[in-house]
Amino acid sequence: MFTEKIEADDFPKMPPKYRELLLKVLTIQCDSELGGPHLYVEKWILNAPTAEDQMLLAKTAAEEIDHHRKFVKVLRELGVDLSHLIHTRSSDRVLEIFHEPLETWADMGTFGTFIDRVGGYHLEDFSDSSYLPVARIIPRILEEEKMHIAHGIRILRQLCETEEGKAQAQQSLDKTYPRALDMFGLSGSKRSEEFKEWGIKRRTNVEARTEYMAEAREVISGLGLKEPDPLRNRRYL
Repeated sequence: MFTEKIEADDFPKMPPKYRELLLKVLTIQCDSELGGPHLYVEKWILNAPTAEDQMLLAKTAAEEIDHHRKFVKVLRELGVDLSHLIHTRSSDRVLEIFHEPLETWADMGTFGTFIDRVGGYHLEDFSDSSYLPVARIIPRILEEEKMHIAHGIRILRQLCETEEGKAQAQQSLDKTYPRALDMFGLSGSKRSEEFKEWGIKRRTNVEARTEYMAEAREVISGLGLKEPDPLRNRRYL
């Protein structure tokens, strides 16, 4: 296991494998931070049911774009410019979860509750990263992510107050939950193991997904919903 901590000036001296892995994962993170805003800004900020919901979504979008900006800055220090990603279409995002529109308000709720929660897990994995410029920006970003998740839960709780809303929430969950599990990547991923070996991330795909599922089950149960079949999407096995 690699246990040293390095700065931007140390990056050129690192082995090619380390440099390849770090650039790969940060590129995906930069792209993903824009995935949510590019899905719901046009669709939901002005169509949300209350002024408070509109305000919270606008705040979330601004913070996610700022997260993207922070990761772009980290990569720019390494000679990589990803500023063009702000114009990438949703259908061209790296992660498939960002390809499909959020069609209902329940979709907005499950996105915040479960997809943003996956994002939080990925960010947590950077919190003690061997690459210090990344580790430094994570605490503030994680605090903001917790608020994004809390808004998603609030949406679902309000929906679940009625039978009709609860049915909509369950329908959205059935679609979203398997896709959330797929976001952790393949269980047998060699790259996942390498991220951990080099101290870039602290968990493998399997470890992170297992912890996520335990947490998600408590949330689902608390909402009075049923956990969808976690094996429905078998691509990650």
